[in-house]
Amino acid sequence: MPAKKAKTKSAPKKPSKKLRNVPFWIGFDLGGTKMMASVLDANYNVLGSARKSTNGSDGAAKGRNKIVKAIHEAIAEAGVNPKGIQGIGIGCPGLVNPDKGILIFAPNLGWTNMALRKLLQNQFKCPITVLNDVDAGTYGEYALGAGKGARSLLGVFPGTGVGAGFVYNGQIVMGRAISAMELGNILFPGTHIGSPVFGTVTLEDLTSRLALASQAGLACYRGQLPELDKKTEGALRQIRSKALANAFRSGEDAAMIMFRNSIRYLGMGVATVVNLLAPDRITLGGGLVEELPGLYLNLLKEEVEHYAIPELARGVKYSLAKLGGQAVAAGAVAWMRNSKP
Repeated sequence: MPAKKAKTKSAPKKPSKKLRNVPFWIGFDLGGTKMMASVLDANYNVLGSARKSTNGSDGAAKGRNKIVKAIHEAIAEAGVNPKGIQGIGIGCPGLVNPDKGILIFAPNLGWTNMALRKLLQNQFKCPITVLNDVDAGTYGEYALGAGKGARSLLGVFPGTGVGAGFVYNGQIVMGRAISAMELGNILFPGTHIGSPVFGTVTLEDLTSRLALASQAGLACYRGQLPELDKKTEGALRQIRSKALANAFRSGEDAAMIMFRNSIRYLGMGVATVVNLLAPDRITLGGGLVEELPGLYLNLLKEEVEHYAIPELARGVKYSLAKLGGQAVAAGAVAWMRNSKP
């Protein structure tokens, strides 16, 4: 008879991590290049988070799946019991209908009419708030960050595009059924080869990180920014905020000129808002501002005071955003919690 095989002892099972039974909220930042889900406790402390690349060109269906997956991963990473979820606040890059919870159009993603509230309610069975991302970030700064104590706050965030939000007496300024404050779409006289309407350019065409990167790529081709060209080969996708800031710090004329002109145009746009709404505070954020805070804070103030009505510009307080990468997530959750009837 064949010998009996010796029984091997199975490795002892590791005790499963005990989940914390705490109330929590999900703040979600749906960015043009990346998305991030953050698990926040009642004091807005981050208990866990998960990030994914957005890749809008992959299509809306894959985008929806990534959003849901990122939330599940953040909850798991935080080690909290999923039953403790109190709500989800999501900030989106584009026009939204907050009442219906729809992302109407995200220009940098190509997504249209995405019913985010319905999607997330079906998955997580909790209240959902859908905001424009800069509205969410500005409200976060108003409630928790640089704008605490202000009567009105204008948030300006130069990034892939140029976003702005405005909070007045605790309320985000928006339309009856659509987000507003599309500062980047203010039209200026002028034109370039990509202008959708001949004879006009948008503020975003002149002041966004993408606009600066495009100009920098041209300067690389012309041999005007040799160090940047060595590091990026003039590739648009590689010329990000840090690379642009380093080009400015190098002191090369092409970089100095393009930043000076960009902030001058941004000052014109912000001066328009100052003339219309007279904010008592303006806070600046976004990748470019984080890399060159002194330049943006001081030069933008100078340009706004040059172009705005003096009596309206006088006394406006300028500050840098304090919440950093959590501004949108925290702001979307704060709006959800504070705007309950």
